Amino acid sequence: MLLQLLLCLLALFFPGLAAAEESGGCCPHGKLKVSGTQLLGSDNQPVQLRGMSLFWSNFPEGSPFFNEQTVQCLKCNWHADIVRAPMGVEEAGGNKGYLADPATEMAKEEAVIDAAIKNCMYVLVDWHYTSATAYPDKAEEFFKKMAAKCAGKCNCLYETWNEPTQVDWSSTLKPYHEKVIAAIREQDKDGVVIAGTPTWDQDVDKAADDPIKDKTNVMYTLHFYAGEGSHKQPLRDKAAAAIKKGLPLFVTEYGTTPASGDGTPDLAETQKWYDFLDENKVSYINWSISNKGEQSSALQEKTGPADVCKDDKDTTSGAFVKKMLRAKQPALPQGCAAPAA
Repeated sequence: MLLQLLLCLLALFFPGLAAAEESGGCCPHGKLKVSGTQLLGSDNQPVQLRGMSLFWSNFPEGSPFFNEQTVQCLKCNWHADIVRAPMGVEEAGGNKGYLADPATEMAKEEAVIDAAIKNCMYVLVDWHYTSATAYPDKAEEFFKKMAAKCAGKCNCLYETWNEPTQVDWSSTLKPYHEKVIAAIREQDKDGVVIAGTPTWDQDVDKAADDPIKDKTNVMYTLHFYAGEGSHKQPLRDKAAAAIKKGLPLFVTEYGTTPASGDGTPDLAETQKWYDFLDENKVSYINWSISNKGEQSSALQEKTGPADVCKDDKDTTSGAFVKKMLRAKQPALPQGCAAPAA
């Protein structure tokens, strides 16, 4: 009886803990699900996640940040509630990816998942490449392993193809997503899956006209770079039209700069995007935690995981995004120690 009373008190004062008890793991909003155009928490209330993406796992500018120190700083210093872990798929610039060295890349991905679970954050498991080439068999292999690791936990979401380029939705992308979703569902019956859309995740209208059928907890990817000429009001109008048709969107990646990653951050346009996404309760994740030395990087060059918690190591873009994240969640996240005076 005393134990039941204690659990009731915990549920009253710490609803996230109650959701954790119910779903496995611990998460800010419990186990997530999709209803209509909205992401919902375990209490059936709309949820909007905001956080940071790491860089490609197979690039030296990104891989050092695939660890618990980074994840903990993103939660406690940045006030992010989700971290994206981009699994570098293809080899690029001499950097092997999952296709060439799956064991090495899997270890990095799993380190971030473990850290997110330990720190009560959401983690987006991202099959990350920008291409017109599909790798359905390798994607199935990867996501089966990740879904088996995440099954029974509230923490994991799945992004099945980062940025398809000029790929037809109905004949190629939709069947690909259906195949990969089926593989995920063998292990994780109800984790939220986010399906990439054509033309670098711009053509959400194509998905809205022919959505994936008979699959629950599926959302669709929208990407934007605020400094890119074609990523301004017309793209917001396209997104609004897709939402009006009932398509649930998730911005798994956005930048404050042009799409190249360089160029002056357009902070005014980024704020317009924030206003639009907040109005529609669409979640969004910024690119990226890296030390690459490009304007879209949140950190300055020659930084490492220990610098993620240091405000003076942020770039202009990083400081702007961090200020937004802290403003959206001003209270110190649960489980974080107050910074030293």
